[in-house]
Amino acid sequence: MSRFQVGDTVQVRSQTTLSHSRVPSYIQGRIGVVERVLAAFVIPEDDAWGRLWERGRGETLYRVQFRQIETWSDYHGVATDTNEIEVFENWLEPIRR
Repeated sequence: MSRFQVGDTVQVRSQTTLSHSRVPSYIQGRIGVVERVLAAFVIPEDDAWGRLWERGRGETLYRVQFRQIETWSDYHGVATDTNEIEVFENWLEPIRR
């Protein structure tokens, strides 16, 4: 079962990794809203080391929407502009608003 649902507010953890990560540094620490719950996959940190699904950690992948104005300090576009990034569950923390 997925930890988060569509509409949940989440924050992307800010963390340095020694291995492969699909979380761009510019989105770490940012707050967004779950736009879509995708399927479970072996997370990239395990897949990069050749771990099989049976041994790797399967986690839900989410599409999270971020407001551009909150992502980029020098953004001068429309305040409602957004971008969406796919983020694995282990990178997300709940935010209660």
